[in-house]
Amino acid sequence: MKNWQKTLITPQMTLRDALVAIDEATSQIAMVVDEHGRLLGTLTDGDARRGMLRDVTLTDPVSKVMHINPTCARVTDSRHSVIKLMREKGLHQIPLVDAEGVVVGLEVVDDFLVTRTRENWVVIMAGGLGTRLKELTENTPKPMLPVGSKPLLETIVLNYASQGFRKFYMAVNYKAEQIEAHFGDGSKFGVEIRYLHERERMGTAGGLSLLPDAPDAPDAPFIVTNADLLTNQDFGELVERHIKTGVDATMAVRSYEMQVPFGVVQADNGRIQAIVEKPIQRFTVSAGIYVLSPQVLPLIPQNCFFDMPSLFDEMFRVGMQARCHSIDGYWLDIGRLDDYKQANVDFAKVFS
Repeated sequence: MKNWQKTLITPQMTLRDALVAIDEATSQIAMVVDEHGRLLGTLTDGDARRGMLRDVTLTDPVSKVMHINPTCARVTDSRHSVIKLMREKGLHQIPLVDAEGVVVGLEVVDDFLVTRTRENWVVIMAGGLGTRLKELTENTPKPMLPVGSKPLLETIVLNYASQGFRKFYMAVNYKAEQIEAHFGDGSKFGVEIRYLHERERMGTAGGLSLLPDAPDAPDAPFIVTNADLLTNQDFGELVERHIKTGVDATMAVRSYEMQVPFGVVQADNGRIQAIVEKPIQRFTVSAGIYVLSPQVLPLIPQNCFFDMPSLFDEMFRVGMQARCHSIDGYWLDIGRLDDYKQANVDFAKVFS
């Protein structure tokens, strides 16, 4: 919420003045803070009404009627988790606080319902051969395989479009004509689509060298995504966090677990110290979605194979900064036949 500072009140303020503040801020809530801005409680019309039914008067201090254990969100929480919390608690507003409990904002449910138009480009890497799904991709490029009621790539485009993204580039190669025939210039989907034609395989980053120019705004980051991902990630938040942290690149990441199917022996100089039965190992892995600032583009060699890990290595070599961003919503990499089958099972539940 803009101008959330107008909703801040002190516990000594009279109930009358607090209600005036709520009315002027049109927020339906006031946040009660101490002299350091730390959240002490909240006050709503309902709190005031219940207080007056207990004979609290308009001249009494807010401290008599405020809710002292309000639900709040951390500034580090993702938009997805904030929406989930508001839905679970049935809230229309939720205070946003930092690690010390200081109020730094107010999230209002109506703000999540308004789709903001975003000028950031979305570059979709759709030129792969889909060799791991060879039995399905012999005549159809993997991004065009049907998932649910439509091609996977259409779901990806519509997902971004629903979040306000309008400008797309598609790096295409294998059976590119099918992709271009389906999407055209993007107008029937309410977006603009241009194509980057890879004459040979160029990896997960090499196709970026085919971009005709840098983004219109020299400081505007753009998204790069693989074309075999099914996710309901909040991409706007991904971009906003990238801008806020001032890094050159952001990599979306996921937690990945794998279980060793045997008992693992821990030994020292041949003496067994312990046996851990079928331990689970946890890793942080790339989710195949990136936000890049325009200054990264000159690091990409022209017209050759170049993968995203190589681009990050080159960024580190020249002193650029990168961060990771954990995806906390649904995510599935459709790389194997079992993944493809799972995507079709999940589609109606996640994307209906």
